[in-house]
Amino acid sequence: MAASELDRVTMVVLRYMRRPFFALVLVYAIGIIGMALIPGRDADGNVEYMSLFHAFYFFTYTATTTGFGEIPGAFTDEQRLWAIFCLYTGVIAWFYAIGSTIRLLQNPHFTHVLNERNFASTVKRISEPFFIICGFGDTGSLLARGLSDHNFAGVVVDADPERIKALALRDYTVKMPGLCADASVPQYLVDAGVTHPNCRAVVVLNSDEDTNLQIAVMAKYLNPDIRVVCRSTSLRHEEHLRELKGVTVIDPFEIFGQLLSMAITTPKLHNLNSWLVRAHGVKLGQALQVPKGDWILCGYGRMGQWFRKYMANHGIYPSIIDPNVDLNEHIGSEMIIQAYADRKTLQEAGIEEVAGVVAGTDNDSNNLGILLNTEALNQKAFTIVRQNNHDNQIVFDAANVDLVLQSSLTTARRILKFLISPLIQTLIDYLNDQDQRLTDDLIQRLQNTVGDQIPHLWRVNLCKREAAAATELLNDGIPATLLDLTRNPLDRQRTLDCVPLMMQREGECIMLPSDWQRIQLGDEIVYCGTERSEQLLLATLNNPYTLKFLVSGIDPPRGYFFNWLDQRLNRSKSAAAVES
Repeated sequence: MAASELDRVTMVVLRYMRRPFFALVLVYAIGIIGMALIPGRDADGNVEYMSLFHAFYFFTYTATTTGFGEIPGAFTDEQRLWAIFCLYTGVIAWFYAIGSTIRLLQNPHFTHVLNERNFASTVKRISEPFFIICGFGDTGSLLARGLSDHNFAGVVVDADPERIKALALRDYTVKMPGLCADASVPQYLVDAGVTHPNCRAVVVLNSDEDTNLQIAVMAKYLNPDIRVVCRSTSLRHEEHLRELKGVTVIDPFEIFGQLLSMAITTPKLHNLNSWLVRAHGVKLGQALQVPKGDWILCGYGRMGQWFRKYMANHGIYPSIIDPNVDLNEHIGSEMIIQAYADRKTLQEAGIEEVAGVVAGTDNDSNNLGILLNTEALNQKAFTIVRQNNHDNQIVFDAANVDLVLQSSLTTARRILKFLISPLIQTLIDYLNDQDQRLTDDLIQRLQNTVGDQIPHLWRVNLCKREAAAATELLNDGIPATLLDLTRNPLDRQRTLDCVPLMMQREGECIMLPSDWQRIQLGDEIVYCGTERSEQLLLATLNNPYTLKFLVSGIDPPRGYFFNWLDQRLNRSKSAAAVES
């Protein structure tokens, strides 16, 4: 525990308890000295004085109200009078001390300092990799749940005490300590573990852009090697953040634009991406059936601009309805209507003939109203709606919508995907630029391997710390392939339920490597499979006997005796061969 943390607790305790403490000391000192100075009588009537030890013992047991009697002999009237005085003053002093203690325990400043001390101690004891989440709103809460589902620990810092109370009620599978504090204060970032060797990244999700920028800068100064993932919707702040080394900026509006465009232009890839992030109700291979034709975009804020940009890359220019759109700025769209999206403007945009409608304003009520008008005017239109508030989930679930995109949920999934492996989004972008058949082949392979099981993503680094047996094998010059690593230890002819999605080697990414791809030291491999497959694969990579058996098909002898016996048999065979 840091000395500064202990000093803050001690300072608060002394500030509130020094007067009660001195009051007790003063009452006890006066009472004990007075009792020792007042003469008493023994059984023979001789004068005697009580020792300081007996006086202290008398005051100690009378403070408990048990009353063991007068010691060492019966008191004189003078002693009893003094005892009465001391008992009353002692009770008053104890009431004063107990009341001060209760006030101290109820003091919010003391509670905060004590919580901070306990929080810092808890974080220091974390022995597994963890992530710091600054901001526990909708996105932070969903991200924490995703980390828990993937068995990653998290540390939460939020200035809202109600959110920290809500954190304590969550049923996470891993430890998620939380602190009510302003994460832009460096001391709280240190308490959260920004300099901890097991801290993998700092995720900044506050609603205030200036606060997010400050936290990102502070984190990089405190730990230059730490990864920082920062949500930002401000162009000015994004430009500043992108200039910082090791800072990844997540723009929710850009993510919305990508997902909307992907759902319309490459629905199979959208299905694969949703399945990889465990989107609710998504089954691999069951892509959205999006009709071909014109589209109407209701709402042209930053999300709408990103959506139009990605759609334009595929030669699709939707009609735009927004009261704040600049009529002279955009060229190429089918139609631009500077008004609110109501029944009249939807009809003006040709709602009866379009293939689909995107309700993408920043108001959930407006989006739901657009859906009702669309259903009344064109029931065949494909509908995509933007959900801004997580509390409205019940209403959007009840609405007849083909695709709902929730801002906080999509942002949390993108960040989670980046934290697990930054290469996953690289694979999605790669597939988006390739022929559709490559996506179809990958989907078919994942269906055959993973099937209806819950997909699980993980990364393997072929280094001594994470794969001791594989490192030893490669150092011995024994060649091995990806297929050798994923053979089932229980049946070598079968493979584990996992698929290598990509391999990073010396800064180069090998997308969708084949089973016969040779492995090298330092390779970083991203797999998709089941949690059981990850456990078996990690066990193989760190067990030299299992790995050699899977690579060669020969089960080597284990232990000193069997090694000695095997060497002797080999020498006997060699000698017999020479004689013959």
